[in-house]
Amino acid sequence: MPAKQMLPGRRPSALRAQGRKRPAAGPKRPAGRGPLGRFRGAQQQVRRAWDRPLTAYYLIFGSSLLITVLGLVMVYSASMIKALQLGLGDAYFFKKQFLAALIGTVLMLVASRMPVSLHRALSYPVLAGTLFLMALVQVPGIGVSINGNQNWISLGGPFMLQPSEFGKLALILWGADLLARKGDKGLLSQWKHLLVPLVPVAFLLLGLIMLGGDMGTAMILGAILFGLLWLAGAPTRLFVGVLAFAGVIVALLIKTSPHRMDRLECIGATDPGRNDLCWQAVHGIYALASGGWFGSGLGASVEKWGQLPEAHTDFIFAITGEELGLAGTLSVLALFAALGYAGIRVAGRTEDSFVRFAAGGVTTWITAQAVINIGAVLGLLPIAGVPLPLFSYGGSALLPTMFAVGLLIAFAREEPAARAALAMRQPKSGWRRSGVRWKSMRRRVKKRPSGER
Repeated sequence: MPAKQMLPGRRPSALRAQGRKRPAAGPKRPAGRGPLGRFRGAQQQVRRAWDRPLTAYYLIFGSSLLITVLGLVMVYSASMIKALQLGLGDAYFFKKQFLAALIGTVLMLVASRMPVSLHRALSYPVLAGTLFLMALVQVPGIGVSINGNQNWISLGGPFMLQPSEFGKLALILWGADLLARKGDKGLLSQWKHLLVPLVPVAFLLLGLIMLGGDMGTAMILGAILFGLLWLAGAPTRLFVGVLAFAGVIVALLIKTSPHRMDRLECIGATDPGRNDLCWQAVHGIYALASGGWFGSGLGASVEKWGQLPEAHTDFIFAITGEELGLAGTLSVLALFAALGYAGIRVAGRTEDSFVRFAAGGVTTWITAQAVINIGAVLGLLPIAGVPLPLFSYGGSALLPTMFAVGLLIAFAREEPAARAALAMRQPKSGWRRSGVRWKSMRRRVKKRPSGER
């Protein structure tokens, strides 16, 4: 027989010629299913989640809510022994903090729904009211001294007000409005307009705070001032000059105060030292060290039984480490990191200069105060006497902070993409859906022929 004519481009297989079958190919491995592919896929999913329009909105709302709720739990646990020692009920401090949290939640929701124009309109009244209250603190018979600091006003009964805490919010609102108006006129390139009247008003607030001896709050206010100047694009030499001037003033204030010098000497201390000067710092380290990985259990702290002063206020982070361990402290740090990231994102993505300054100022305030408080508990910084934002006991600190969180939520909602996403997620109300169905039914009835029933 003549050989079978072959098609062009085809050759007989050697295996087929030998009478053997081609071995079946194994299952083809899908691309991207290995460990590296799974890692890259997870990385892309996380990146897409970060880039969603409502990420900052949910991060701010969720992290602040979790910090506040966990703070209420730890305030109750850390303060019950102190309350019983004072002859009060074990939930005395918790009830006051819970009431402040309820009021603060209302303030946060109100602030989150207010338009940006109304926030700007409130900047001058808030600043004027805060300056009046801070000056009223220094009037004999009105101002109250606590732990050597005269920064309080008695509201009657057990309720006290610390106006300097509202000074942080006042400086942010007023400073952001001032810088935004000057930026719109192109005046921020001139150093005189950049510094005046922002720096003199900030120094006025700092002076009123230092009259009461509250060095910690003054440090936070200084951090807010530097944050606003940095966001306004202050030249490096000007920024460094103001920072050096503030550093000299701080050094003089510390040098002329034996109490502040003692706090400075307690950085990194491992024993109480002479006359137990470093008692609080050392026992804060003891509390953290005894917590281990997962803590001794909620309510099982030993240091809160009189060993650690201010266990429910400035050193509540130490009690958290003792009862919840490293896992609890890292969770708190992660929540503050998420809140700080969301605030930076809001400030970086907005086109409104006021929103950028205000969001940056609030983020600087919360993160700087958290770093100073936690750094003091860890023995890395001197004890400044500032509470952990949204976490420590103290209604005067909680109320303005929750209003500031409401500012961040309002700014996150004002982003065009976030506004569109929220509008799409709002369901139509029941009466509107019923109205649509009734109108469509009437149209169908009108379209029927006259003989149909």
